[in-house]
Amino acid sequence: MMRGVRPVILALVAMVLLIAPCFAQATGHVQVKFVKAALVVGGGGGTGTLIYRGRHYPFIASGFSLGVSAGTSVSWLEGTASGLRDVNDFAGSYALVGAGGAWAAGVGGVTLRNEHGVVLVLKGPKAGLEFAANLGGLTISLR
Repeated sequence: MMRGVRPVILALVAMVLLIAPCFAQATGHVQVKFVKAALVVGGGGGTGTLIYRGRHYPFIASGFSLGVSAGTSVSWLEGTASGLRDVNDFAGSYALVGAGGAWAAGVGGVTLRNEHGVVLVLKGPKAGLEFAANLGGLTISLR
């Protein structure tokens, strides 16, 4: 009787292994251009593209900052979005805590997390004149 059970168990394990990647988390590639202006309270926005499982998803980003900040900057950020189970997990409100700055040109970087558990790690060149040490947020909407 045990001999008949073993092939069935092996077949079930094989099916689970074939189906599992469909539900597994995947990492996406993110590119975004973000323009910001600030004097104590700042705001900004931008557009970008999420590349996830071979498809391109355009998005709009808008954000705010509150704290010690002054100046204007343009950032061209690129990085990863991890923890995605579905492309709709990417949209949402992201929280960030950071400090940084740029003088004429520099490099910026940020790590953000949304309510779906998606973590963005972005970095790239920044141009403009800005000093910031603030708490802020970012909202991303898929187009």
